[in-house]
Amino acid sequence: MTDNVHEYGAVVTWRGSTASGYSSYDRTHAGACPPAAASLTLSSDPAFLGDAAILNPEQLLVLAAASCQLLSFLAVAARARIDVWEYDDDAEASMPEQPRPIAIRAIHLRPRIRVAPGTDAAQVLHLCDVAHGECFVANSLSCPVTVEAAVRVADD
Repeated sequence: MTDNVHEYGAVVTWRGSTASGYSSYDRTHAGACPPAAASLTLSSDPAFLGDAAILNPEQLLVLAAASCQLLSFLAVAARARIDVWEYDDDAEASMPEQPRPIAIRAIHLRPRIRVAPGTDAAQVLHLCDVAHGECFVANSLSCPVTVEAAVRVADD
């Protein structure tokens, strides 16, 4: 392993006015991570007067954890020469309003993985655990991130 430091930047922009108070200002803003060209329109959670039709930071946190687990799993599976055909996850997070401060308290990942015929499902589950240990996002969070994987071996 090298001593390289990987650095990441993000840019957010908002324009409007908060003069009319908390309940009236628009929460819609833009976010980007140069040098990637993509930009996202974001808002706050509807519980905090945001637009439910627009992504919010809490959703992005769950998405980052799910995406990192997927990428970590694909990497360890490829190194182990496991032929993965499909990976789907319906991830969830919980953010109770108590105790304070409000925070994401748990993230649950539930990947459903389909692999080539003849693959050892137990080995795939083991690789899910290995990937979880290597997931940069999960390793960066203070809340627990659980992975409950289900493996389906394709028919011959």
